[in-house]
Formats: sequence, structure tokens, C-alpha cells
Amino acid sequence: MILRRNLWIWPIIAVVVLSILGFAVRGTIERTMKHNLRSQLETLLNVEVAMLQTWFKVQESNAGTAAADRQTRETIYQLLDLEGDSAPGQETPQIAGLQRELEKELAPLMTAHDYVGYFVADKSKKIVAATQAMLIGQQEIPEYNEFLNRALTGETIITPPFPSVVTLKDAQGQLRTGVPTMYVIVPVRDVGFQVIGALALQIRPGQEFTRILQLGEFGSSGETYAFNHDGLMISNSRFDHEMILSGLLPDRPESRSLLSVLVRDPQGNIPAGYRPTVRRSELPLTRMAQAAISGENGCDIEGYRDYRGVQVVGAWKWLPNRMLGVASEIDSAEAYRPLLILKWTFWTLYGLLILSSIAIFIFTLVVSRLQHEARKATIEAQQLGQYTLEHKLGSGAMGVVYQGRHSMLRRPTAIKMLDVDKVNDASIQRFEREVQITCQLNHPNTIAIYDYGRTPDGVFYYAMEFLDGINLQTLVDQFGPQPEHRVIHLLGQVCGSLYEAHTQELVHRDIKPANIMINRRGAEPDVVKVLDFGLVKAADTVHTAAESTGNGLTGTPLYMSPEAIESPLSVDARSDLYAVGAVGYFLLTGHPVFEARGIVELCQRHVDEVPMPPSQRLGQPISPELEHVIMSCLEKSRSRRPQTARDLAIRLQNCPSAKNWTFDEAEAWWGRFERGQIAMSGALSGSSILGKSALGKSALGRSAWGKKSPASKTTAGDMERTFVDGRGHDG
Repeated sequence: MILRRNLWIWPIIAVVVLSILGFAVRGTIERTMKHNLRSQLETLLNVEVAMLQTWFKVQESNAGTAAADRQTRETIYQLLDLEGDSAPGQETPQIAGLQRELEKELAPLMTAHDYVGYFVADKSKKIVAATQAMLIGQQEIPEYNEFLNRALTGETIITPPFPSVVTLKDAQGQLRTGVPTMYVIVPVRDVGFQVIGALALQIRPGQEFTRILQLGEFGSSGETYAFNHDGLMISNSRFDHEMILSGLLPDRPESRSLLSVLVRDPQGNIPAGYRPTVRRSELPLTRMAQAAISGENGCDIEGYRDYRGVQVVGAWKWLPNRMLGVASEIDSAEAYRPLLILKWTFWTLYGLLILSSIAIFIFTLVVSRLQHEARKATIEAQQLGQYTLEHKLGSGAMGVVYQGRHSMLRRPTAIKMLDVDKVNDASIQRFEREVQITCQLNHPNTIAIYDYGRTPDGVFYYAMEFLDGINLQTLVDQFGPQPEHRVIHLLGQVCGSLYEAHTQELVHRDIKPANIMINRRGAEPDVVKVLDFGLVKAADTVHTAAESTGNGLTGTPLYMSPEAIESPLSVDARSDLYAVGAVGYFLLTGHPVFEARGIVELCQRHVDEVPMPPSQRLGQPISPELEHVIMSCLEKSRSRRPQTARDLAIRLQNCPSAKNWTFDEAEAWWGRFERGQIAMSGALSGSSILGKSALGKSALGRSAWGKKSPASKTTAGDMERTFVDGRGHDG
């Protein structure tokens, strides 16, 4: 029902559902993408490392083959022996001849595998033969010491790239020192398999080593590079040109990142214009380099800054036997571009849905306002279906009542309609329920419903008989306590109306003076009409009570039975009889059964306190039989009250004064009443059908002569409210 009437809720539901679905899908896609990205990075890294390890083994095998060659080994033996016998710094012709012989023996291997030089060192790390003549005779060269120490202990090693200590040709063919170089060094053993020296073959890093790593470039920003234990890059970066433009590399033709760039975190994105405030050597290593150099292999797909300060994701591995680390990285922006597209797609959809919901909401408001204006126009046009509205009789919390006439029958009618400002599902449901229940009752003392309908503009209304009389509240307010024989006459008719309702298992739940009208009907005076069946409860249906009350306090506290206060869902026909007794008490004495300063106190008195007999309250004698009937209705225990409305009517008729209220006496009273020109419709007289409060603040707060009624001054009168869903609600 709510979804049908409020179409603007659908876009909101769609936004919520799509949001939940979108975030769930986005989360799943993001997790899947990260898992795949991790797998791709680790796979690429493992392939690159495997290729490097294969290349290293090939170089070690080549060097081992050269050192194991019998002729080459014999030549090296002679060189080492002669070098040990010669004076320091002295090179004999024999030694020179052996050096030429060794170079000749190594030439095929060096040519075949692109080695650019060699040297031989003895156990004292003195160079005894070398391609570069300036190396011969040097000892304890710092750049070579670490590698030679390992080789002289019997280990075959490949050095990471490092700057040359002698002049070499660079990529442009210029001779200079500091050119990147690396060696494969293998121990030389004698016939007793003891290490007596080391043979080193020189490798150009730019030939195969860096080319293998450059095979790890992927996408537009993915790269694989190597670095040493100092965090110095020992392979070329794919961003050399970019780093020249940003100042990380000098603007020279020979500038390369190899041995020139420290893998340190600049704390900001340098390609985007950021410039560090300290020297690069003072910057911390990137998170990847720190972890790798400390021996931690890993993969970070959440992101970190690389040596350019760009946010990247990557995988890394440290090769301790090679004294270098290898990393594969790609910019986070490129790695997560599909996820970014997906996110923007969802946000676009969210935006469109939100705009749609706003548009529909505004459209709904406009339509609602137009409908509201159409309903008002219908009322202002004084035409409601087949009924012509004549004048407004009154209004309450939920409805408005007009006096009108049927267009064809010309019969005076009271027409109640829902207030156009308060139309909602709950009010329509209660309005319809009131009509449906009341129209089932046919007793002459129950108000009659003629018609029910809804105009094309959405105005709900029902037509009922027009009552030209007053309610009992107004009767007592204006004329004071009533004689007991008239009270019996009136209560007996109330019992007749209620008996019919009770036989259909309907409990009124709001019997009070304001809901009982006396009228002249069909030339009969003092005809009672019981009104307002809007709070009726099906006696055997708890669900019905819950619908109409929300399990809250329902009724008017001045006339509510103890059980209606303590457990509203347990009320039955005897609860209505308690209220009839309270109405009789009010008619006889001019006062309610209990008066209090607040609702809580009033309810507590109904539950716990025995009421004062009517004769004491009035200060005048009342027949014991009538007083007993009234007090029996006010018993706290339902079992001690009259059990049916018919039982109560019989008891009232058995009172001695029951026959004393005659037709002539009633006719005379109505003659005086009409001459006083106090005439009003039943709808206006304070019944809760019109939504008017009747005790102390009745629909007519004043008498016909303009004097304020006594009851309007009472504290108890201020308490009269009907509580539905736990909150005050007039009528």
C-alpha cells in the first residue's frame, strides 16, 4: 500500500539496493583484481629471477670451463710461480710472454660470450695478468677485495654491476672511468685441488644483464629493475628520459639510471612537480627496498612510493648469493584503472538514480499539492458526489462535518469527510472501518449511515442521518443533573443500542456523554442515538484491536473501565457497561465518577478506588434500586457487573421510578428546549464523529443565552482525550 501510494520511494529503494549491490560487486571485483594483480606481479618477478639465475649459471659455467682448461690452467700456474719469484713491480719477458699466451688461450671464449676483459689474481689478491695493463701488479684494490675474498675461498661468484676503476669505453665509445662493469670470478685450483688464485672475466652489464630485466617491462608504466645492498639501481630504468627531464639524472648523452639512481623515497611525486628538500642520499629507502635489503621477499598491492615518488604496486625478491635484489613494479593508477572506471560507472549510476528520485519526489509533491487543491476546490464548490454541502457544522482532529442534502432525495444529511490536510493510509483505514462497522448496526438507537464514497479528487466521505438535538454532555452542562426517571429512560435506550453491537461481538470502547445524543425523532421526544463507532473492537479479534489502537490506551479516561486502562486488549461488553454506569452517574450528579489533577491519577482512581455513591455526591436521596444498579456497573471486577446490556436494561426497568418519565413530560421538556432556540446537529454536538471533546469543553462551550457552562470550569473536563497509539487524539 505504501509503495503503491508513494512512488517516490522506489528510486530510493533502487538507490539503496544498487548501493549495496554495487559495493558488494565492487568489493568482489576489487578483491579479484588485487588477487590477479598479485599473481601477475609475482609470476613476472619469478620469471625474471629465473632468467637471471639461468644467465648467472651460464656465466659461471663459462668461467669454470675456462679455469678447468688444462692449457689455460698450466699457463696460470706458471704465471703465479714466476710472479712469486720475481721482484715486486718487476715484469720479466717470460712473464709478459705468459700473459700474452693466456690472453690468446682465453680469446675464443671471450669472443664467443662477449667478455670484454679478464684478470688473474694470486692468493694475495695481486693482479698478475689482465686485459687492462694498468691493473697488472696492483694489489688489494678496494672495489675487488670483497669479490676476490669469496673467490679465493673456493666460491664462484658474479659481481653486481659496479663502477670500473680503470678506463673503459662507455656506450658512446668514450674512454673513462666509472663505466658500469661486472665480473664472473672463478677460483683457480692446483693439482691438489687447492685454491691458488682467481680468474675473472669482465661482462658489460648493458649487454645481457639489463636486457633480461628490461624484458619485464609491461603496460605503459610496468618495469623490472635490480638494486644492490646500498639501494643503488644496478640496471636501467624505463623512465631514464623522464628522470632527465625532472632532474634526477644529469642532462648528458651518457646519462643512465644504471649506477646513478638511488632507490629512495622522495616523499612526493617528482614527475608531478614535487621537489625534495634534502639531498637524495639523506632520503629513506623506498618501502620495497627496505624490505628487500633486510631479506624480506614480498608483494604490496595496496601501494607505496617508488624512487620517482609515484604511487606503485610491486613485488620484490632479494638474492643473497648474488648480492642484489629484483623488483617488478607498475603505477597504481594504471594497475587499478579498470577499477577506477567501474567506480566512476557506479557513481554515475548513483547520481542518476539520486537525481531521478529527487525529480520523482518533486513531481510527487507537485501532484500531491494539485490533488490537495482539487479536493479543496471540490469542497469549496459545495458539491460532494450526490450531496450538496450547505454549511460547516464542525471539525476535529481527523474529519470535518457539513450539513447537506442529497441532490435527489432532498433529505437533510450530516456529511463527514476526511480532512484534506490529514489524508494518509492510517486515517483512511480508520475512516473506512468506522463506516463499515456502524453500517452493520440497525438498532433505532444507533446512528444510521446512508452512504460512503470517494470523489474523483480523492475526498473520502460518508453520509449519516442528521440529528437535530443535543448530547448528554451538553444536556448536563446546560441543564444540570437529570431526574432519575429520565436517566433510566435514556440509559435503557443506550443499552438497546449496545446490546445489538455486543451480539455481533463488537465493543464500543468509547461510551461517554458526548457520544450519546437525545433528539426528537418521528414526533417522539427523547430518542437516544449512540454515536462514534470509530474505536469499536471485535471482541474475539486481537488483530483488529491492534490495528485501531496500536495496543495503546483507547477511550476517554473519565469513563474508562479498570481493565481498559490496565489491559486494553482484554476489554469486552462488560467494559462498555462500566462506561454506561459512569454516564448514569454523571447524569444523576452532574459530575464524573472520579476527578483528578492528571490523567495518571485519574486512571489510578478508576483502577483502585471505590466511587462515592451518587446520592452522597449529589447531596440528595436517590432510589436505592437505581443507585445499586449504577454502583454495580462501576464494580472493579467484571464478574460483579451486569453481564449483558439487556440484563442492565431489565435492572433499570425494575427500578420504582422507571415509568415516571412520561411522554407528556418529555414533550414538555422538548417544547421548552426548542423555545430556547438551542438547536444543533448531532454532528456538531460534540460527538467524536466530529472529533470534538465533550467533557467540560463540549462542542458548545456556552449556553443559548451566552453564559459559560459550569462544566467548562472543571479540572476534570480538561482531561477528556481519546488516547490512540499512546498519544492524545481528540475524538
